[in-house]
Amino acid sequence: MSEKKIIAVFGATGAQGGGMARAILADPDGEFAVRAITRNPQSEKAQELAKAGAEVVAADLDDRESLVKALQGAYGAFAVTNYWEYISVEREQTQIANLASASKAAGLKHVIWSTLPDSRDEIPVDNDRMPTLEGTYNVPHFDGKGEGNAYFTEAGVPTTFLNTTLYWEDFYTFFPVTRADDGKLALTVPMGERKLSGIAVDDIGGISLVIFKRGEEFIGKSLHIGGENLTGEQYAAQLSKTLGEEVVYRPMTFDAFRALGFPGAEDLGNMFQFYYETEKNFVGSRDTESLRKLYPGLQDFATWAEQHKDQFSV
Repeated sequence: MSEKKIIAVFGATGAQGGGMARAILADPDGEFAVRAITRNPQSEKAQELAKAGAEVVAADLDDRESLVKALQGAYGAFAVTNYWEYISVEREQTQIANLASASKAAGLKHVIWSTLPDSRDEIPVDNDRMPTLEGTYNVPHFDGKGEGNAYFTEAGVPTTFLNTTLYWEDFYTFFPVTRADDGKLALTVPMGERKLSGIAVDDIGGISLVIFKRGEEFIGKSLHIGGENLTGEQYAAQLSKTLGEEVVYRPMTFDAFRALGFPGAEDLGNMFQFYYETEKNFVGSRDTESLRKLYPGLQDFATWAEQHKDQFSV
């Protein structure tokens, strides 16, 4: 392992970081090794990574000095934060600043920062179309990350800004396919007739590995990624084929979604409204055919759905 360039992977026991770690570990003859950064090296997922060949190191995003220590000797890092753990832009901003500062202090050669667009660049925060949240944000879990890009730039960290999108895994977690009162399976995301860009979470890791391999080519660049851009009707049609039972598309209104009452419902309702109102730019910036040339393993929705059909609790 010592002969390989070390990639420190944040969130290694979670979704995106887990995908990044798996991509590197599945490339045994490659030039990189995984250093999985976690608050709890004794957790089951951390121990599974260790058994698979990862170096597991303890650090906390709230503790800059622990990050500097954990990054010593690493070539690069896959950096990601989890807004949903605390539902606080302020805390997430502190963590992003710590990541950027520690990356600079450790002398990393390449950081991939998993980010999202700041919705306020296209929809002014004083608009009357959606509620303003946490004081100055439309979509806090987007806007905070987009705002956080500046920490890496201002610190002079060699960074690739990886703009992700909705995970298809959300179709059985955050907003799952459910059985409606009439007995039919229903997909109820509030997207009207417009397209929603989605991606398999493991492909975020696969794309990131290619970026690390190609190195300087992507430093300072922003890359917008997605696996396929489909309407709600198209997603439902494919899920019908995959699950062997009709799935109907019944889009909610944005207001109805915001009113669901669970933590983050307003944020997610605003997110869907942002996807809807900026479809042309958001979907247009995710050219899946060009991305597939960069990363031939990119899955379309049908491929992903077939591999994950047992995850749907219907």
